[in-house]
Amino acid sequence: MNKVLAEIIAGVIPHKMTRNRWRGILRYGLLNAVRLRNRIRNDHTVPRHYLSVCAIAKNEGPYFKEWIEWHLRQGVGRFYIYDNESTDDTKKILDPYIQAGIVEYRYWPGYRRQLAAYDDCLENNRFSSRWIAFIDLDEFIVPVRDKSISEFLAGFESFAAVEINWLIYGSGGQKTKTPGTMMERFRFHSAPEHYLNRHVKSIVDPRRVFTMIGCHEAAKISGRIADSHGQPVKKNFRDREPQQDIIRINHYAVRSYEEFIEKQARGRASGTQTSVKSEYFDRYDLNDIEETRP
Repeated sequence: MNKVLAEIIAGVIPHKMTRNRWRGILRYGLLNAVRLRNRIRNDHTVPRHYLSVCAIAKNEGPYFKEWIEWHLRQGVGRFYIYDNESTDDTKKILDPYIQAGIVEYRYWPGYRRQLAAYDDCLENNRFSSRWIAFIDLDEFIVPVRDKSISEFLAGFESFAAVEINWLIYGSGGQKTKTPGTMMERFRFHSAPEHYLNRHVKSIVDPRRVFTMIGCHEAAKISGRIADSHGQPVKKNFRDREPQQDIIRINHYAVRSYEEFIEKQARGRASGTQTSVKSEYFDRYDLNDIEETRP
């Protein structure tokens, strides 16, 4: 079913979470959904990877090494990278990881191709990864209580997905790009309760979700979706207070002003275009609290 028709049908459902789930199912296709349920019921393949990450990126070459190395230390075993027409050295930087079998690389051209990349990742890796996290290159999953993301997920295996809140990091007043990693350079973040931190990203069990609903939520096949405290989600993420005490996503939304302008000028892999004017930067340049430890 095409996206427009799915939006029309789902739009008549009053409950937000139910509406979003059906939006994902209808976009996936009802016949496809029935076939997928039957396929999952009959396939007992043991996943090769416990935790993988899927991301689509455009001209993010300078940021890949830190992002990959961080998540490798946190228990990620495989990265599914969709390259949306990068013209920088993304492929060169990724080559050692590709050769090592850590990164599975796909050139993914076109406009507004983020959801198509997520759909492709799920269809091709439902039985090879136990969990798949869908995040961007400016997002780092940071376990607070546990030693790794994998250790955190061990307590969530009865769930279809886990939704993890942002903690937005601002520019810290930096105008230009300076040497060092993002985690070293940007140490000021928003107040944890800030409403923008209600946004989540999802780590999903690919055998129990049809597809992603946008870049934040998953349309589940079966089971329940949990928040980071292990409680079943009963409200849309926009209607819940953010949680960052167990696990969080450091979201480096703007970086320095120079890097922000560069990113806006080259376009976003999601296809969304944000003005190079300061509205977005001002909204996300949140520097309320200085981080006191690395």
